Amino acid sequence: MYTWNLNRLYQGLDDPKWIEDLSRADALIEKQRTLMENSHDVPPLQFLKEALLLDEELSSLFAMLFQYVSLTLATDVANTTFNNAMMMLRKKAIQTTLPETQFKKYVSSLDGLETIIEEDPFFQEYRFALLEIKDEARHLMSNEEEVLASELAQSGGSLHGKMQGDLTSTLEVAYQDKKVNLSHIRNLAYDADPTVRKAAYLSEMKSYDAIAKPMSYALHGIKKEVLTLSKKRGFASPLDETLYKSRLTPKALDALIQAMEESLPAFRHYLKRKGTLLGHANGLPFYDLFAPMGNLTSTYTIPEAQAFISKHFATFSSDLEAMANRAFTEDWVDYLPKEGKRGGAFCSSIYPLHESRILTNFGGTMGDISTLAHELGHAYHNVHIGKERILNTSYPMPIAETASIFCETLVKRAAFNEAKTKEEKIGMIEQELQDSTQVIVDILSRYYFESAVFKRSENEFLNEKTLDTIMKEAQLATYGDGLDPNALHPKMWINKGHYYSTGRSFYNFPYAFGLLFAKGIYAQYQKKGPTFVKSIQELLRVTGKATLVDVAKSIDIDIEQIDYWRSALGVIKEDVDLFLELTK
Repeated sequence: MYTWNLNRLYQGLDDPKWIEDLSRADALIEKQRTLMENSHDVPPLQFLKEALLLDEELSSLFAMLFQYVSLTLATDVANTTFNNAMMMLRKKAIQTTLPETQFKKYVSSLDGLETIIEEDPFFQEYRFALLEIKDEARHLMSNEEEVLASELAQSGGSLHGKMQGDLTSTLEVAYQDKKVNLSHIRNLAYDADPTVRKAAYLSEMKSYDAIAKPMSYALHGIKKEVLTLSKKRGFASPLDETLYKSRLTPKALDALIQAMEESLPAFRHYLKRKGTLLGHANGLPFYDLFAPMGNLTSTYTIPEAQAFISKHFATFSSDLEAMANRAFTEDWVDYLPKEGKRGGAFCSSIYPLHESRILTNFGGTMGDISTLAHELGHAYHNVHIGKERILNTSYPMPIAETASIFCETLVKRAAFNEAKTKEEKIGMIEQELQDSTQVIVDILSRYYFESAVFKRSENEFLNEKTLDTIMKEAQLATYGDGLDPNALHPKMWINKGHYYSTGRSFYNFPYAFGLLFAKGIYAQYQKKGPTFVKSIQELLRVTGKATLVDVAKSIDIDIEQIDYWRSALGVIKEDVDLFLELTK
């Protein structure tokens, strides 16, 4: 009942539909290759349309194939058969590298692209994508180099990233005379018993020793690969490349980071107050960072969580409520932790089905309800961007968290408003601050950490001890005296899978962007009410075909000005002030 249903994709690797789709993928790849080889024998308008339609068909097919395998592996990371299937699919995907590179170069060579776009409504739908492709071409290597980079990634960065996921998912942690998985031990950070939290933290720290060395090699290998290719493609740095892929200007990022840095004293006040309340004189130890406060001992069943979310999603719009109910009744969600299942939570879009699949590790707390609401927010984003053609549905990382945090905020505010006692309110506002602290303070530390790793990786090998030191320095720079310097989390670089990606560097600041952008949208929604719902829906729909500056301007937000970020952070500072007042 509480596992997701993947049968709408395929019913196994022996499913005739799976076998048929693999053959169809081969045929489409060959068709794509042939089309590109004969590109100069076809009139530009005809070629352009054929190439885009073929790309649409292949993208939809790959979405089905890859999602089936990756979702299966998310709940069974060591499944040999599906791991082999993933390797097979990646080999097929590599075959598209050359024709895709050729297509981008073809588009960049077209004279009068703007005129061509205006001549056909189909091209007008892809206006942003085509102009972006034309610009991207200046960052392409030669055809042979792009193919080689794609092939080498399969034996380099992608395997290093997979190793991180496999090792952390299967790591056995010694705890109270038994072996438990890492997800279980990390969930104990939220336990009401302080002795449990500290013991779990110490067990977690010790367990990382078994994988720290291979993880240091993996991280270093990934960052060196990114550095090499980033420079080769003409980017000033991996951060420069990330901003380009994110459709975000350096000015906007600088404004965001500066505002985050300015807000740190307020977060430290909160952390020190929490430390004092928990009996710590030297700042809050990391193992009590997620300690529950107030009176939030209630636990919830999955049906209760579903009902709570549906009820409060309905206050925003009927389509948000309907989507959540569909997710619950059609088994889009895999709820419970188990051996071999990935930790954390995520949402994956299955565009051809106009559905999503959501993974959580539900433990029954109000925090778990918030997480479920967060992931359903991603699914809601998928609903609205899914109204676009498939090549317009790829949105950049920073905007990815907008709908999710908005939906999470709906549920959290509802829970706070329904609280009946002061202790309940303390518990809820403190949980909100826990989350905000992670997305502002901890994310900033991760940004500092990754910046330092990239900089130092160019000239030195960063072993596990050095990486521990860099992580501690980054945490001290953001948490400051809010945390006990003798009880930090120097091994966090092992646990966070976002560091282990060659395609997504700096997957940290987008969370802060998403939180604060969503806060700004929520504030406008509170002022304007139901009349603003359509504006939010339209914003979500266009996130795949506009720069982030333009997306924000569609609802009168200027993300290049620090004042916007300061005002959004002001909402969180109000939460800090409320917590300090309630806990006098």
